[in-house]
Amino acid sequence: MMRYLLDTDHFTLHERGHPLLRQRIAVHPPEALTISIVTAEESLRGRLASLARRHDGPARIRAYAKLLETIQFLNSITVVPVDQKCEDRLQDLRSRKKLRVGSQDLKIAATALANSLIVVTRNRQDFERVPSLTIENWSA
Repeated sequence: MMRYLLDTDHFTLHERGHPLLRQRIAVHPPEALTISIVTAEESLRGRLASLARRHDGPARIRAYAKLLETIQFLNSITVVPVDQKCEDRLQDLRSRKKLRVGSQDLKIAATALANSLIVVTRNRQDFERVPSLTIENWSA
């Protein structure tokens, strides 16, 4: 069975209810879908930053509801850790291959390579630079 790693962009699209993405996700068994701990970090940072900006009651309530929604989704999907295999891949991509890719995207790519996962992303510009990485876009 092929396994997929949703990047942060697709994770966000899912949270926003993107219909085409949700259709594509629905045809795969839950165990085929994963996210990186890096995506979990980015998502939670965004939710917490949003909470820090909210001052009135309704906005605060919505921000907490979104945080809860994110936590619930994180509990429903396999979150792939950054382990030594990932770290070794990351160092190889950074040091030896000298790739010019954003650090979070490079961590996601290293996670995918270390775990033989297909990255699901709209960000072809960065992820196509990573040798041997397979990517798909489920939003179009």
